[in-house]
Amino acid sequence: MAPSVLGRFRVPLIWLVVTVLLLLGPSLGLVDATWTREIILICILALLASSLNLSFGYAGELALGQVALYAAGAYLSGYLALHYTSELLIALPLSIAGAVTVAAVASAVTVRLGGWALAVSTFFLVLVVPDIAGLFPEHLGGFEGLTGIPLPALAGQELQTAEFYLVAVLVTALWLAMFRNLVASRFGESFQVLRESRVLASSLGLSPYALKFHALLIAAVPAGLAGCLFAFLDGFVPPSSFNLHLTITVLAASILGGTRSVYGALLGAMLIQVGPNQLTWFADYAYIAFGVFLIVGGLLFSNGLNGIARSALARLRRTDAPEAAEEEVEIPADTAAMPPMRGEVLEVTDVAKSFGGNKALVGAGFVARPGEITALIGSNGSGKTTLFNVVSGFIRPDRGSVRLGGQELVGRSPHAIGRAGVARTFQTPLVPDDLSVAQTVQSAVFGQRRLSMIESMLRLPRHRSTRSHEAAAARAALTALGLERLGGKEAGALPLGTRRLLELARAIASGPRVVLLDEVASGLDEHELEALEVLLRRLAGAGATIVLVEHNFPLVRRVADRVVVLAQGEVVVDDVPDVVATHPFVQQTYLAGSRHAGEPQLALEEQS
Repeated sequence: MAPSVLGRFRVPLIWLVVTVLLLLGPSLGLVDATWTREIILICILALLASSLNLSFGYAGELALGQVALYAAGAYLSGYLALHYTSELLIALPLSIAGAVTVAAVASAVTVRLGGWALAVSTFFLVLVVPDIAGLFPEHLGGFEGLTGIPLPALAGQELQTAEFYLVAVLVTALWLAMFRNLVASRFGESFQVLRESRVLASSLGLSPYALKFHALLIAAVPAGLAGCLFAFLDGFVPPSSFNLHLTITVLAASILGGTRSVYGALLGAMLIQVGPNQLTWFADYAYIAFGVFLIVGGLLFSNGLNGIARSALARLRRTDAPEAAEEEVEIPADTAAMPPMRGEVLEVTDVAKSFGGNKALVGAGFVARPGEITALIGSNGSGKTTLFNVVSGFIRPDRGSVRLGGQELVGRSPHAIGRAGVARTFQTPLVPDDLSVAQTVQSAVFGQRRLSMIESMLRLPRHRSTRSHEAAAARAALTALGLERLGGKEAGALPLGTRRLLELARAIASGPRVVLLDEVASGLDEHELEALEVLLRRLAGAGATIVLVEHNFPLVRRVADRVVVLAQGEVVVDDVPDVVATHPFVQQTYLAGSRHAGEPQLALEEQS
């Protein structure tokens, strides 16, 4: 137990020691006046880089407006100090509020954008900072900037550079600690689900737009803090400081240290700040060297220096420890291991959908009942996936109805349908790379209990009780599928068959009202197919409503209670498996090569 606890808190303990040494540095003679300023600048750049790490590294949203948020914090602090007070206990929270307000206004417009569209639109904020300053010369100092900002004060006591240094180090240390708490909470895991796929986030009942909006707001906090520190560092806030050069510097610090890293922001900031300024011979070639590293590192390493360090440590562990044999998944013999499911009747009626002139669905429908497995079969292009997406809310039909337990689902957003109890798997398993097996399954139950980000960042009691509930739900689902021994392993590194079982565990963890399984048997070997068969029967026996899209007809015939055959968007036949197997259309289209029509031996043939 002790080694695991030590391993879990090793990095925070190292960070605590580093923080204490930095705080005691001036009194111990380890930090002189020159290094005092350099460390304050490192802290400011680290705060900005951590802002980008949160929004881009963890949430996957490339927003480049950190410098504009930084400017908002700096101007607000400078104006406050010039006209009212230089008290840091007031300036710091107001700087955060100013940066978050700017982020909220910008995010309200850009929240539905993504990728380079989001990057360009948020970078526009940086370009207009000097122009905005020029429009308000009386308040923001115009193009000359705010000058004569008084020394900062703390609890009424004026701070000199040495005391201000302590504040900068402490503010940065506290933010990084809260940043770590955030990414190690359900919110950090939700952000990583969003980075993996917006479709996945929606299917788990998480609103992609709400997640993105919150990520951009929280990322504004360190930028506001950095702006406040900058305003009081030299008592001067020029608009020329908030430019393209600083944006590139922040991006370089984030990528160098590692975008998916809490403390990588500090490492990247230190390299960017110290390299050019302290090494004279390096100054002329610094940005060329950083540019080469960013290109090479971006191609070879997915997470900067932090990724390199993790890879090296992983290799050392593999060298020191004997290679463990791949664990085989064993289905529990006890049928009681499967938790009871609260399935509801799913009624899909007269659903039609056209894409231009292509009619994907023409009046399709079926009924799936609790305790039964309803299979949808058909060649590629027959409308199976389109019908699944209609049920999940990712496609809105031209007409028709989808009712679950008597409640209409058509017209609801995908994440609202996910919260209503529709769980699903995907043809290609969607599993976030950086989450463990247990964390992946926990992501399915985030909507069951309310929890605020502040409670998670401060580790308040409700955070601990909620995490215990989520862990228990994940453990129950993993145990039911025989995956409990893999709880601590990296989900993205699992073999295909195990990842499919993991998706199934995630789908059942929240006790859904209907489970949609999209080609869950694809790519499985014979042993894995046998295990899947047992699990599907147990899941149905536990009361689940299961809808299965599958090409493997022998498997469908063994496990399904009803089979719905689709062709060109229409239902050809809807009956029990034995009747479907003898239907003329099915015989002619799919089973023509079988020696015994009544006992087909071939999987459904893929047709375009």
